[in-house]
Amino acid sequence: MCKILLVEDDLSLIDGLSFSLKKHGFEVIVARTITEARKSFTQESLDLVLLDLMLPDGSGFELCKAIRQISSVPIIFLTASDEEFNVVMGLDLGGDDYVAKPFKLNELVSRIQAVLRRSASKPRQISELSSNGITVNLLEGRVVKNGVDLELTSAEYRLLCLFMQNPRLLLSKEQIRQRLWDRDCFIDDNTLAVYISRLRDKIEDTPKQPMFLITVRGMGYKWNIE
Repeated sequence: MCKILLVEDDLSLIDGLSFSLKKHGFEVIVARTITEARKSFTQESLDLVLLDLMLPDGSGFELCKAIRQISSVPIIFLTASDEEFNVVMGLDLGGDDYVAKPFKLNELVSRIQAVLRRSASKPRQISELSSNGITVNLLEGRVVKNGVDLELTSAEYRLLCLFMQNPRLLLSKEQIRQRLWDRDCFIDDNTLAVYISRLRDKIEDTPKQPMFLITVRGMGYKWNIE
């Protein structure tokens, strides 16, 4: 049975969500504050976290960042805000999906199942990727270019790994969204282009004239190997 940590302070929502999730076969642990969530996270073996953004003792972003330092457990944000800034920030910090309130319970359950499937199917084959003077240590989540550590956000890191794992292969924008975020409703073409641009700023010698991460106009992107 999959165990879900629900981090939410709205009692009416807690009751409805807990009932629905248990009905679908999930075990639910409830935390109403960041403090309670941290305690539950250290005491329980969790399969997924449902995380509200606005909590009595801080922001869900803060908790997500802390979790990502020690765990790759899937995280789905729950929030009343669907502003692009919050969407991008949540994904940058390592969130796997983002659901804006109000939402239909059946839709949320479908999202949870999709994220769990994706998490379970992630291959664990190699421990290192290397090309174009860039090395990714997959066990440590560390990226080095010509001996210098690069500071990447979670989204930038996942993008880089995807491209380096598929050298010279043209990846459409839809394929990238599906592989990294499962749904394209929150990641449109403009947002993806921002991620690509930010990644180029960190990995390319001349970001305005990229040699590694190439745009194929009207089709997508590909990782070029020197």
